[in-house]
Amino acid sequence: MMLSPRLSHGAHQALRCQQRAFSSTLLRPAEAQAAEVKTLGVVGAGQMGLGISLVAARTAGVPVTLVDSNQASLDKGLKFADTLLAKDVSKSRISQDDADKARSFLRPTTRMEDLDRVDMVIEAVPEILSLKTSIFSQLAQICPAHTVLATNTSSLSITTLAASTTKDPKDMSASSRVLSTHFMNPVPIQKGVEIISALQTSPGTLATALEFCRRMGKVPSTSADTPGFLANRILMPYINEAIICLESGIGDRDSIDAIMKNGTNVPMGPLQLADFIGLDTCLSIMKVLHEGLGDSKYRPAVRLRSMVEAGWLGKKSGRGFYEY
Repeated sequence: MMLSPRLSHGAHQALRCQQRAFSSTLLRPAEAQAAEVKTLGVVGAGQMGLGISLVAARTAGVPVTLVDSNQASLDKGLKFADTLLAKDVSKSRISQDDADKARSFLRPTTRMEDLDRVDMVIEAVPEILSLKTSIFSQLAQICPAHTVLATNTSSLSITTLAASTTKDPKDMSASSRVLSTHFMNPVPIQKGVEIISALQTSPGTLATALEFCRRMGKVPSTSADTPGFLANRILMPYINEAIICLESGIGDRDSIDAIMKNGTNVPMGPLQLADFIGLDTCLSIMKVLHEGLGDSKYRPAVRLRSMVEAGWLGKKSGRGFYEY
């Protein structure tokens, strides 16, 4: 039997002070004042960046400066936006006037310098740490001192990205404005978004991001800055285990997907979902989990590695666990 130690009066006071300090830390984000986001910048005109831009323009009703170094990517993204808006009009989800207004809010550019007046920036480029840290270093120099600097990363350290905004760790003027707004794909349909604070993130930055995501019609969840955050910490091991079941001969492809679809009421099985996410993306996130947490349960499946090496990346390459 363990006996609780008796604390002195001074120790009791110290413990109460620690408890009050901890409680105030938990309450600060809710108490913090959210700043109004009147203009948004998005870096990256791929599927995620375009989706974020379109929802911000259509639902939140804010002008969006969409930046991509490749003019062809901008043209392709805006053409896709036109298609999505036309579909919304044809299904009577929005009026033609609303569609025209949303489209007018999308302002494409190849110049990062055009983000010098926005209230918030969301970076949505590929999951390459060196690329993202380079962008955040630039944003810290280009954007106004109040601008919230957000990333759409699904697995990389937000604290590391925040640190890239300054050469002096004591200078938190930019790093305190960094956090993650991890939107789910496809952005126009999925309501979920993860908000992940870096070690440096201020309560005001968190409050602003939460409020703006709600204005976009999203349902935000908050997560600690740990490998995989919430969504991928749960989702990717589930997909990886399904691949291990396949390579071990426990079940075939159709049986694995069918039992999860028909047994848990998910819209698609784990192997089909992996194809839609991209097997290279799944492998990259599993590597982050394995290396970041050091637990063998996050070891990427051998079959997953082999398929990526073969170039079988899923839907985007025309072949994965299924053929497209």
